[in-house]
Amino acid sequence: MPKNNEPDEMSKDLLKWLEEEDPFGLNEDINTILFKCKDCRKEDDVPDFVVADFQVDKKKGEEVEIECPFCGGTLLRAKESPK
Repeated sequence: MPKNNEPDEMSKDLLKWLEEEDPFGLNEDINTILFKCKDCRKEDDVPDFVVADFQVDKKKGEEVEIECPFCGGTLLRAKESPK
């Protein structure tokens, strides 16, 4: 049985939909919050949805702490940035 390398109608429709739409939100702007490491002092922009995930089990006013991608230390929300 010879194989047909042409996409079927459903595949064509799917490809057309993927080209026209942004079904996975890849073209959306991502809002970030600036964090600064207590240890190495480097700054990192963390997506706000990640920060929101870490705030779920925090008490009101308690700071979110995230692991620093540079040194493994603790990132805290930057109060002021020299940028």
